[in-house]
This record gives sequence, C-alpha cells and structure tokens, in this order.
Amino acid sequence: MQHRNTIRVTASAMVTIAAALSLSACQSGGGEPSAEKSSQAPSTAAASPKASAPGSPSTAASKPAGGTSTPSGATVTPATDPSGGTTPTCPLTALKVAAYQAANRPAGTGTGAAIVEFTNASGKACLLQGHPTVAGAGNGAPDHNAPMKVTPAGTASSVKVAPGGKAWVKLTFVQVQGEADGYCVSGAKPTVYPTLVVGLPGSGAHQVALSDGEIAECDNKVTATAVSAVKPS
Repeated sequence: MQHRNTIRVTASAMVTIAAALSLSACQSGGGEPSAEKSSQAPSTAAASPKASAPGSPSTAASKPAGGTSTPSGATVTPATDPSGGTTPTCPLTALKVAAYQAANRPAGTGTGAAIVEFTNASGKACLLQGHPTVAGAGNGAPDHNAPMKVTPAGTASSVKVAPGGKAWVKLTFVQVQGEADGYCVSGAKPTVYPTLVVGLPGSGAHQVALSDGEIAECDNKVTATAVSAVKPS
C-alpha cells in the first residue's frame, strides 16, 4: 500500500509540474505576446520606405537626365552663335577707337561722312552690336557734349570681333556748303566739333577725334549704319 501511495503522489506531482510548465510557456510565447507582434508589423512596414528613400522616384527625379551634359549645352557654340551665345559684349575697356573721314561722302565743304573704327584690344573675342549714339564734343570730358539726332541705317546684328579684330560704323552728317565758314541749307549756322562721343549698346561711350581734321556739320543730325564686320567706304 505504501508503495502504491508513493506512485500516486509522484504522479500527482508530475501533473502539477506539467501544468506549471504549460502556464509558463503560455505566458512567454503564447496568445498575448503574439498579438503584440502583429500590432507592431504595420509600423515596421510604414518605416520601410524611409529606409529605401535613395531609390525612390523623388530622389531619382532630382538627378539631371543624361548625366552632366544637356542637349542645349551640347549645341551652344560661342564661335558660331549669331545672337552672341556665351560670347560677352565688348566692354568699354576692351576697345580702341579711331575715326577718319570717309572716302564716299556728300558734296560740300564740311566733313560730310566719317568712319569710326573699333578694335578689340583685349585677349578674348567679344561682341559689338547695334546702331551708335553720337554727340559732338570739345576736347574735355565726354559727358560735356551736344547729342545729335541719329537716323539709323541698315539692320542691326551682332558682330563677333576676335582679339585684334575690327568693326566699323559710318556716320553721314548734314553737309556744310559754300566756302570760308560755309552755310547750312536749313539756314542754321554750321557747327565745328573737335571730337565726337560715339557709343554702342553695352560697350560704353568713346570720345574720339578725326585723324584728319575736325567735324564740321549742320543741324546736329547724322545718319549712322549699324556696326559691321565689313569696312564701309
């Protein structure tokens, strides 16, 4: 009898231990912890795109298409761009300016017409463009002058001037008539200027004297060609 009772007690203890182990296993890996894991899964999935942001469409769109070169960059050639391209306008300091009487000028005893010559004295190509402004002046500061009414002749376009290269404009004045001091057809008195102030858009105003005399003209009017790569006569 004692032997059978010992067996029952042992068996009962084993049932108790098994129940305790089962409860412990349920608490460590059972129902409630499983629900906790499933509730964290959406937040982990939501964080996933942030981790992969370098490959996202928005990041890819921020990169320039075709690498560092673009179609527009490949076709811009300063040497052949008639509108200027990347070639800068000639600054005032890049130019040396001279003037002399034109061979082809109106009949009369005044200056009649003059050629203004622009030389690119810099080490880089630059652009000259447009019709000039013209003013008569003394030998002092160029801002002390008498602006002339300019009638533009011809179509203006950009002229690319290489280092040491030249471009020209031709100025045709209202001619002085007669001998001695002469006279103006309009009845006004002729005006004589020792120098001219000639400007081009973006290239400043330049004071220049004729290499062969002074400027005698009438009415403070002048017809001016656009700057040209071809020397006028």
